[in-house]
Amino acid sequence: MPHPASRFLAEGPHVGIRHFRYEDGAEFTRRARESKGLHQPWLFPPDSASAYAAYAGRLIEDPAKAGFLVCELDGGAIAGFVNINNIVEGGFQCGALGYGAFAHAAGRGLMREGLDLVVGHAFGPMRLHRLEINVQPGNAASIALARACGFRLEGFSPDMLYVDGAWRDHERWAITTEMRSPSAR
Repeated sequence: MPHPASRFLAEGPHVGIRHFRYEDGAEFTRRARESKGLHQPWLFPPDSASAYAAYAGRLIEDPAKAGFLVCELDGGAIAGFVNINNIVEGGFQCGALGYGAFAHAAGRGLMREGLDLVVGHAFGPMRLHRLEINVQPGNAASIALARACGFRLEGFSPDMLYVDGAWRDHERWAITTEMRSPSAR
């Protein structure tokens, strides 16, 4: 069934992207709790109402952040999320991506489609020029997603981010508007 144009910022064949809302908390936290085995030790999305309210609030209210929910077109279930953090405008026009799929959607190609939609939105209406992803080297699924969406490996940063109680090494992946295929623009 077609969706009203205002429901999503962008749509693909199977998913649409939209901004986080406070009222998404119950579904988001339920899916985060169901997905702990998939996420950890890489990712720790909020799994309680108070944690979600604080998390969503930062994404909704901070102009240096933009949060997107990847939602299935068939039924509207939240399949995952993509956040653009540390958005810098001016001559840089860049942001750092973080993302995660929920267990019920993993391995179905929904996050690939959703990440492509977010990249298109970031390079289109948001007018960014560059997006970066920092991934722990052992997170094969996240690296595969970055690669599949056209990001290139640019380097390695030891002890870059504090995750799960320790400073973790990360690979740096990036994409610019020029790297996107004309059909993806």
